[in-house]
Amino acid sequence: MNIARYLILMILFSVTSAHSADIHITAEKRVEWHQKDQKTVAIGNAIATKEDLTVQADTLTGYYNNSNASTKGKISRVTASGNVRMSSPKAKALGDNLDYDLIKDEAVLIGKPAQIDTGTETITAEERIIYYPNQQKAIALGNVTATDKDKNTLYADKMVADFKKNNKKSQNLTLDKVDVFNNVKIVTNNATVTADKGTYLPQKGLIKLFDNVTINQQGNILQGDKAETNLNTGISKLISTSPQKRVHGIFKEKK
Repeated sequence: MNIARYLILMILFSVTSAHSADIHITAEKRVEWHQKDQKTVAIGNAIATKEDLTVQADTLTGYYNNSNASTKGKISRVTASGNVRMSSPKAKALGDNLDYDLIKDEAVLIGKPAQIDTGTETITAEERIIYYPNQQKAIALGNVTATDKDKNTLYADKMVADFKKNNKKSQNLTLDKVDVFNNVKIVTNNATVTADKGTYLPQKGLIKLFDNVTINQQGNILQGDKAETNLNTGISKLISTSPQKRVHGIFKEKK
């Protein structure tokens, strides 16, 4: 159950500073200024950059918020459509449409499916992937699939990743916790594990699965209320949370 590596995929936007910064937009074909609508439209391999985050798409639109003095003359929202590609020093993301609201601190990526790729791991979500840079959080929704280079795969309906700063002075973040919910399944070369929900704690090297846990290892089936794997020691435990419920298993007899 080596899911440690591909859960780090959710760090895509964690290196992006949450403080206000200028956004620069360029395009190969043209850049239009719509004064009445207070927006800038870039067409043809359009590129928007903000610090170490880059967004590329067929069309990019930047909207200005002049409702108060602090945001006057600054782009407060960016939308992208067609071949959307996002990149940071940690990973790349692909989708069909992006809506990045800087005021709400929310970036929503939609695709068929939306995808993040580090070159060795991928994560996809059929519904959407949402980033909250200021909250240091990312959420993937809808038939979420995460796969590492060894073909270990995690399935869930929802995945939530939380990050924390390495120190007070640094903007770099590390993965702190990942929670997965509903129809959780982990598939490796020799086992399939299912549960209702789970938590990964990378700082402690622990994977915890909860409720209706079933481990199927080459026909040997173990069932319990809770499972815990220590990635540092390689020891896994199946636990019952109630005296009335015993951990039980069915083991195949070798011929």
